[in-house]
Amino acid sequence: MQITGTHFNYYIVCHRKLWLFANGINMEHSSDLVYEGKMIHETTYPQRAERYREVEIEGVKIDFYDHSNRVIHEIKKSRKEHESHIWQLKHYIATLEKTGVKGVTGILEYPKERKTEKVILTEYDRKRLQEIKSNIKRIIYSEKCPNTINEPKCKKCAYFDFCYSNE
Repeated sequence: MQITGTHFNYYIVCHRKLWLFANGINMEHSSDLVYEGKMIHETTYPQRAERYREVEIEGVKIDFYDHSNRVIHEIKKSRKEHESHIWQLKHYIATLEKTGVKGVTGILEYPKERKTEKVILTEYDRKRLQEIKSNIKRIIYSEKCPNTINEPKCKKCAYFDFCYSNE
């Protein structure tokens, strides 16, 4: 199985969500919050389609890539899962580097909050990405689904009904 940016994101957010998603249980299609995020991505920067392009490579789908400046733009709805966004973007940077593109950086964009953040990939990050990737594989190939995490963020998760249907 090819490890994607979504796997990195879900690994940071919730191991159960990661396992469910990787094992073919996808609840995102019925989530209003996911739909809202998709609409933000599609409508916030309409002029970008002329200058930048969406890139798909090795299981990675980059929102906007500025080829001339080697900058990946990743658009997110809110900073609530900020750490997962950073590692997802670092995975994208590493993937482009692996294909021979040097000097790639990233920008996380939160249009509703009018915030941006530059993201770079350090040597420590490269090692950490490999550790995370190993952990992701361990989780998704496990026979047993991880337990629920019972955190406030669970209430807004697309998998909430699935995870808490027996309670």
